[in-house]
Amino acid sequence: MTDGRSWQGNWKARLYGRVRERGHDSLTAFADARPAVPLHALADELGKDDVAAVQVLSGLLDEAERGKHVTRFVRDVFVRELSDGFPDGWPPVVDEANLFDVAHMLARWTNYTPDSHKERVERVRVVLRESPPPPGWRPLGPDDELLRILLPDEEA
Repeated sequence: MTDGRSWQGNWKARLYGRVRERGHDSLTAFADARPAVPLHALADELGKDDVAAVQVLSGLLDEAERGKHVTRFVRDVFVRELSDGFPDGWPPVVDEANLFDVAHMLARWTNYTPDSHKERVERVRVVLRESPPPPGWRPLGPDDELLRILLPDEEA
């Protein structure tokens, strides 16, 4: 957890400088090299004391919008949130014991989704509730087959 230092100075320059130091030409390339790693862990790797997860999220969204890959970004965030909340994959049963955790994970995903995709994400959430994925389903990246069925690319 950062204590405000992440917002001091030119945080975007710092963020992208750290990405380049690690041999990547974009934040997306850095994140793609670490599939299913939660956003906060990506931020810690880039600067435990001065990079925040929301900065990583913002940078990834900016790159996705410029590259017209927002749907892939949305799937990627789902993978990272599922991995963070359920490291062993989708729970075998969604019941009283874990209903809040599943709802919380899906709510974070929705909150991190740009307005342009919120309606689509809401539809995916309904499908996941009504017809859950197989127990232990743990997509390893945004190009997971089931995720692409649930949330196909639309960008041109």
